[in-house]
Amino acid sequence: MRFWSAPLFCLLVGMVAQVCAVWWASASQAMMMEPMRLCRQRRVRQHLERNNFNDNGRHERLKSRQVEICRKEPKVLQEIVKGAQLGTKECQHQFRNRRWNCTTARKSLRKVIARDTRETAFVNAVVAAGVTYTVTQACSSGQLLQCTCDKTMKGVSPDGDWEWGGCADNVQHGYKKSREFMDAKYRKRSDLKTQVMLHNNEAGRLSVKNFMRTECKCHGLSGSCTLRTCWRKLPLFRDVATRLKEKFDGAAKVIPGNDGKTIIPEVASIKPPGREDLIYSEESPDFCNPDRVTGSLGTAGRVCNSTSPGVEGCELLCCGRGYETRTTKTRVNCHCRFKWCCEVTCKICTVKKHVNTCR
Repeated sequence: MRFWSAPLFCLLVGMVAQVCAVWWASASQAMMMEPMRLCRQRRVRQHLERNNFNDNGRHERLKSRQVEICRKEPKVLQEIVKGAQLGTKECQHQFRNRRWNCTTARKSLRKVIARDTRETAFVNAVVAAGVTYTVTQACSSGQLLQCTCDKTMKGVSPDGDWEWGGCADNVQHGYKKSREFMDAKYRKRSDLKTQVMLHNNEAGRLSVKNFMRTECKCHGLSGSCTLRTCWRKLPLFRDVATRLKEKFDGAAKVIPGNDGKTIIPEVASIKPPGREDLIYSEESPDFCNPDRVTGSLGTAGRVCNSTSPGVEGCELLCCGRGYETRTTKTRVNCHCRFKWCCEVTCKICTVKKHVNTCR
């Protein structure tokens, strides 16, 4: 996939109401023409002319931080786009069997992101996590000149069996860049939707930062492992996304606090959400039928599992409308044998498969 040029990408970031929708769009090849079209419009050029990058107060500096990254750190920008791609891939994996399957259809996605539902919470969190992840990886692999491995952890374990060393992943730098790029534009806003978005962005970053793994290497004669050197390593991103999916399932609905600056659970008996929890303020549509207002594409034509009582089962996925079954035939290798030496021979078998699709 080609990356957008830094100016094009950043101009769009400055124009849209939901910056996460831009990163999400950047992850889909089919959506790449939209930012380019917007960037050619006169209002985008006028926006840049007004924003002359002078530090006219703290609020203006915060708004221009994204543009500074785009102009001065194009390598970081590339990692940000990679992070959006990574988040897209994992979202589609986590929601592959649900009514909303994290589609990247442009109009549908925009409608979904424009609201403040559980799905929006997950999107914001997984993209923030993806950006943190890819920037951190780029630091450790030497692709970014402004950061290196994390060498702040030093010392020996209490029992003397291992010591900190090696090339630890610099998650602090990844966390910082993700926060700067995703949050800077919204830091001075206090409306409910912005507070919810910033909270979920942070939850995504913490799902990476707070779950670093410890890896070690043995030293000693003949692999005796008389001493081990250990360092901190990024978790698997699949584990990060799975953790966020669990947070999605347990997300709390929130309302503004009496002071207008805080957010509290809608139900007073519910425990206030922690920093790693996901929150939302609007109920999700059922996504059963196409709806232009909500962005729902419906579930007609989706493949379902007729024997499962779960979310991928035909009863739930098809919303009670029923399903149709068709039989497909596929030719596959079968009865394979290994012949000495060195050849594998197989027969060709025809396999019948029943495919269920929602009405």
